[in-house]
Amino acid sequence: MLPANRHNAMAEKTDLHPRSKHRGRYDFNGLMAASPALANFVQLNAYDDASIDFSNPQAVKALNQALLRQFYRISVWDIPAHYLCPPIPGRADYIHYLADLLASSKLTSSIEPKLIRVLDIGVGANAIYPIIGSREYGWHFVGTDIDASALANAQRIVDANIELADLIELRLQASALAIFKGIVQHKEVFQLTMCNPPFHGTLAEAQAGTQRKWHNLTKQSGSSLARNRTDVHSAKRNFGGQAHELYCDGGEQAFIERMIDESQQFATQCVWFSTLVSKAENLPHVYRALKKINAIQVKTINMAQGQKKSRIVAWTFHKISRE
Repeated sequence: MLPANRHNAMAEKTDLHPRSKHRGRYDFNGLMAASPALANFVQLNAYDDASIDFSNPQAVKALNQALLRQFYRISVWDIPAHYLCPPIPGRADYIHYLADLLASSKLTSSIEPKLIRVLDIGVGANAIYPIIGSREYGWHFVGTDIDASALANAQRIVDANIELADLIELRLQASALAIFKGIVQHKEVFQLTMCNPPFHGTLAEAQAGTQRKWHNLTKQSGSSLARNRTDVHSAKRNFGGQAHELYCDGGEQAFIERMIDESQQFATQCVWFSTLVSKAENLPHVYRALKKINAIQVKTINMAQGQKKSRIVAWTFHKISRE
C-alpha cells in the first residue's frame, strides 16, 4: 500500500460541481483496490505522493478504468488506440449541471429521473456521458456518432455492463452535415440534448493543439517519453484522437451555429438543447445565432477544471422557468 497523499487537506477541487465525486485528490490505494491493473502505472512523484504519468496514454486509460469501476460501477471499459480518452471529472460536471438545469425548470423539475431522456451528440467510442448520466441519475440516453467504429466500441461497453443495456441506445448519424436530422424520430421527445463539439477548424490546428497538450503534459510530469522517439510518436497519436473528434470545417463556432440553426426544426421535441463552448471568443457568435432563431431562453453555465475554463450554453423554445 502506498502512503496517503500528504497534500489532501489542500487538495479539494472546489471549482468542480458540489456533487462531483472527484473533488478530492485521487485515492490511488482505493483506485488500485478497485482496478488492480492501475498499479502498473502508479508511482511516487517529486512530493512523495502517489500519481501517474499523465503524458502516458495507457496510464490515463487505466486511471479512467479505475475511476469508472470505483465510482460508477462500470466493470468493463476500453477504447481503441487513437481515440480520445476523456477526463472524467470534467465530463461528470456537464452531467451535474444539466441535472441542475432540469431542477430549475418548471416543465422538467417534477419528471421522475427514470423518465428523463437525453440525446448525446457525438457519443464517441468512450460513451462517457451516457455512462455517468445513467449511473448518477438513472437517465435514458440516445448516443449518436458519424463513426460506425466508435459506435461499435460504445456498444461493446454497453453490452459488457448489463445494467446499461436498458438505459443507453446508440444510433449512427449517416450525414456528416446533420446533427438532429435523421436521428430524432417522429414524435420522439427529449428533455435534454448535449454535445462536446469538435474544437479545431483544420487538421493543422488539431495537430498543433495535440503537440501543445503533449508538450505540457511531459513537461509537468518530467516524462521519460521525451527520451524515446517511438513512444513520443505513439503518445502524440494516442492523445490526438480521430479527425472528426478534433476538427470540422469552421471549427467549434461553425459546428455550434449549425446545431443552433437545426435545433429550431425540433423545437417541440426537446425541452433544453445544450452544448459545451470551449472558446470564450465564440460566445458572441453563439448568442447572435440564438437570437436569430428566437430562442425563448438562453442560459450560460460556467465550468472549470483546474486552469481549464469552459461553459455550457443551453437554450429552449419553451417558457419553462420557475415563476
